[in-house]
Amino acid sequence: MVNITLNDVDVTLGRRTVVQGVNAAFGAGTLTGIVGPNGAGKSTLARAMLALVPAHGMVEVDGVDAAAMPRGELARRIAYVPQGQTLHWPLTVERLVGLGRLPHLAPMSRVADVDTAAIERAMARADVLELRDRIATELSGGERARVLFARALAVEAPALIADEPLASLDPGHQIDVMDMLRAEAAGGALVIAVLHDLTLAARYCDRLLLIDGGRIVADGTPAEVLTAERLRAVYGIDARIETSGEWPTITLFGRASA
Repeated sequence: MVNITLNDVDVTLGRRTVVQGVNAAFGAGTLTGIVGPNGAGKSTLARAMLALVPAHGMVEVDGVDAAAMPRGELARRIAYVPQGQTLHWPLTVERLVGLGRLPHLAPMSRVADVDTAAIERAMARADVLELRDRIATELSGGERARVLFARALAVEAPALIADEPLASLDPGHQIDVMDMLRAEAAGGALVIAVLHDLTLAARYCDRLLLIDGGRIVADGTPAEVLTAERLRAVYGIDARIETSGEWPTITLFGRASA
């Protein structure tokens, strides 16, 4: 189990403050979606949790400053699926998934039986066992998404951060990815996903952080966060929110009138 805590976190990139005064805590067994318009600071906030961008304030992982934690230790605690990955090397799927074990390996060491078992489990959980001998650069978009997810699962970290994991996927493959994220949280992992699809976020996430202008404007269950008034204020859209079912259903009408 792992906990991530953000205390008054700011991130400035160049001359622009992208994340401002964020306070939040994340615990095990929960799927949290970070949502908000383009340029709101969602991906930057996710990267700050991984100490991939310099941040003011404090990002703590189990009470330890993430920026001061050795990179290998942080990578063993939080697996990461970055957005928009392009595969350049013609590796087999099995070898690509095996890269997820790097945080556990000493320099120049070989993969041990424990690593092979972890790779096998990750491929099974992401349903890519039948792809193991395929060349990763020849996969379809949906296949590639599952394989990159398997690479993150191979770390066997107690936390997982996925940055826009649904980008460029058709609806069926989007559901596949959300099912996998949901399953990881149900298994006890701390899971955070940067998402644009509000309907899928509402259906799958236990909690949503709505970000606008680098600040959290709402934090709670999907039903609490996704209101018609808030969508108009943050996204500039008119929508109807129905909450009679298991999760909120969002019907978009178009841009909000002035």
